[in-house]
Amino acid sequence: MPLIIIVVIAFAVVLVLGVGVGLATRSRGSRTLQGPAHDRAVDRPGQAPQAPASTEEALQAPPPSEEPAALEGPAVLEGEVELEAFERPVLRERLGKARRLLGGYLDSIRGRTVDDSTFDELEEALLLADAGVATTTKVLDDLRDKVRTGEVERTPEGLLTALRADLEAIFEGDRPELVLGDGEGPTVWLFVGVNGVGKTTTIGKVAARERDEGRTVVLAAADTFRAAAGEQLETWAERAGASLIRGAEGADPSSVIFDAVAHAAAKHADLVLADTAGRLHTKVNLMEELRKVRRIAERPPGQLTEVLLVLDATTGQNGLIQAKQFTEAVGVSGIVLTKLDGTAKGGVVLAIRSELGLPIKLVGVGESALDLVEFDPSEFVAALFG
Repeated sequence: MPLIIIVVIAFAVVLVLGVGVGLATRSRGSRTLQGPAHDRAVDRPGQAPQAPASTEEALQAPPPSEEPAALEGPAVLEGEVELEAFERPVLRERLGKARRLLGGYLDSIRGRTVDDSTFDELEEALLLADAGVATTTKVLDDLRDKVRTGEVERTPEGLLTALRADLEAIFEGDRPELVLGDGEGPTVWLFVGVNGVGKTTTIGKVAARERDEGRTVVLAAADTFRAAAGEQLETWAERAGASLIRGAEGADPSSVIFDAVAHAAAKHADLVLADTAGRLHTKVNLMEELRKVRRIAERPPGQLTEVLLVLDATTGQNGLIQAKQFTEAVGVSGIVLTKLDGTAKGGVVLAIRSELGLPIKLVGVGESALDLVEFDPSEFVAALFG
């Protein structure tokens, strides 16, 4: 065979073998890039997929981890909130039901002559808002006298301006802020009330507020009769970053508060928030037990500065009856009024302050911890007037 033919055949064989190897290599590289390793890289949150530098690196590299990338920043418990990151709720926006009830009457008065029927309508409005007979009579008698003597103009605007001023005056001298002790021992705030008013939830929200202010808080689960009370308070303690002291089911509630104060003193905590079992204000034996709880709470080293009665605003005048009974039993220092956003009976605030002289410390106008706010009389009255 001539030499030229042998060279041509050899060249053809080499060419065919080279093309085959190249095709196989490209095919293998393509399968690697489309396989599971590539898919996992795309699925990693916050990280764009990166192609390997070469086919050989793709074959040798271990598969990426299935775990998502760790998030930076402090861990936050479920339901926990940073209070300073939110604005205080606007009462006018939250008191829609009460505002609509009273506002309808006020609008009907504007643009007409002031006469006896005007006062009749104002009386009906205040009574429907649950301001109470005594408070309503006192306010309107004062208005009539001022109109009669000329101190208030006999015009709708003059009358309504004077009414607004009289309602604000009911709260004159109030101190809505919660009182802290002098620092010699832990401050104790005792929460009392009937069943179902939101007492335990209120304590949790107060704990969150106080922790946000930088205070160390101990929760005393002294409601030892309701099975879920301890668990509910434990959840709030975790959310708020507070300590929790609880006793066995059915234990003496006074002993739980005693232990909580002792624990707070040993740990140099600032504040003890004590939950108590809900009780009917008409039950003499339960109210006597509550007196014992108060005596234990005010023993040194604890400093009992607040006995807060939690009331459900939707109960209206029944809340006033409760306030009278609890005040006689344990000397209530202030009121926490829950569910104020869900009722048209916001006038009970006026009755409690006018007839009992008790300051409204906090009002609940929503579900979150941010919606438990200090009571502002001027803002409250302004919200009612729209």
